Amino acid sequence: MNPKKFSFRLVFPLLTMLLFVYACKTTKPSELTYKPLEKNLLWEISGPGITKPSYLYGTIHIIGAKDFYLPKGTMSAFDASRKVVFEIDMKEMTDMSKMMGMMNKIFMKDGMTLKDLVSEADYKMIGEHFKKVGLPIFMLEKMKPMFLTVFAYADMDPSGLKTGNMKSYEMEFMEMAQNTNKETSGLESIDFQISLFDEIPYDVQAKMLVNAIKSTESEGDDEFKKMTKMYLDQDISAMVKMISDEGNSVAGFEDKLVSGRNKNWIPLIIEEAKKSQTFFAVGAGHLGGPDGVIHLLRKAGYKMKPVQ
Repeated sequence: MNPKKFSFRLVFPLLTMLLFVYACKTTKPSELTYKPLEKNLLWEISGPGITKPSYLYGTIHIIGAKDFYLPKGTMSAFDASRKVVFEIDMKEMTDMSKMMGMMNKIFMKDGMTLKDLVSEADYKMIGEHFKKVGLPIFMLEKMKPMFLTVFAYADMDPSGLKTGNMKSYEMEFMEMAQNTNKETSGLESIDFQISLFDEIPYDVQAKMLVNAIKSTESEGDDEFKKMTKMYLDQDISAMVKMISDEGNSVAGFEDKLVSGRNKNWIPLIIEEAKKSQTFFAVGAGHLGGPDGVIHLLRKAGYKMKPVQ
């Protein structure tokens, strides 16, 4: 199989799942000085300059098809909205020129390979892990290690979106938007999201990958299952509190990966909500916490009400 063809089919799930994982891990409990949020994935946005309420929905970027569901009120909110805004504009995923131009960006520079970054023992462990999920190491060793971390989770099926075993909320909402002729856009570009991981040195990324695989193999219940359970419970506060050794490994990069992005989104969300009724779909890990989108919108003077 051609590694670039493989990467083309996986880059969006890899990228967005990683950002969701780290959004859940980079806010420490000691920082939670505000009242915990209600267990809810769908929130109504209203306030100054907004004539009709817009909606904020917390997604999990990849979930088992059997667990996929839409909470009560989601379809009504979606139908009422004239526009759908994602973290990235999903139309970019169908722009072949953009996608092809992006392919080289998921590979390491200067001929670097995974073997150059880890010990012989760890390289063997990584190879054995990926062999179990049907991904030969030779297809992956030139990819940036953080793009591989998502496959450390035992339940992550690399072909799941194609076979229907896995679903993406973004892709489902995009299909719904296309079927109802709704305009779509994004808060960020794919290039910007990929550039976030370039801020983290390759050797640090490799350590994250090794730690993630070791953690998965040592724990009976992996973190992907835990995140799915929290999501099904709509417990966005629990998602914020989810701290692990792997999460600690991104110390120093939290602002770039999560809180800084949340802050950048606030004026964009407000601007779109003022223009027309809009359905915002972003990773649920971005909603909670003192630097979460809900709290930041409230600080900006907007009312955030859980839709029951």
